[in-house]
Amino acid sequence: MNGKRNGKAKEYYDNGEIEFEGEYLNGKRNGKAKEYYDNGELEFEGEYLNGERYGKGKEYYKDGEIKFEGEYLNGERNGKGKEYYGYDKLKFEGEYLNGKRNGKGKEYNYFNGKLEFEGEYLNGEKNGKGKVYNRYGELLYEGEYLNGKRSNKENI
Repeated sequence: MNGKRNGKAKEYYDNGEIEFEGEYLNGKRNGKAKEYYDNGELEFEGEYLNGERYGKGKEYYKDGEIKFEGEYLNGERNGKGKEYYGYDKLKFEGEYLNGKRNGKGKEYNYFNGKLEFEGEYLNGEKNGKGKVYNRYGELLYEGEYLNGKRSNKENI
């Protein structure tokens, strides 16, 4: 035996609450798994490869509400995904790279769920073309962003 964990396993916090349940291969998390907060609420459910989150998964807030659902690579959010404020209220939907918003995306208003921003992101910041809307869905700004800030050029 190589001394590395293989097969199904459960791990527990010192307080007795479950911390992790899933499968191991050569001592690393592999396959479908669940992680839990120390209060017993689900923190993450999804897939692992070589010890890292990989493929489709979901993250949850400590109160059990959904936080994120989407794709992972090397333990980070990568690919398409959706973030939530909680209570199934959509916060952001779009593309991720290395855990940050990258590519096209849309942000939504917490109170009414309407589209607030749609545009491009780079390393988690608004970067490139973007549009901003008011709470009634009316276009307020259309133009370029650089490092999260509007450029001086307005197209409206």
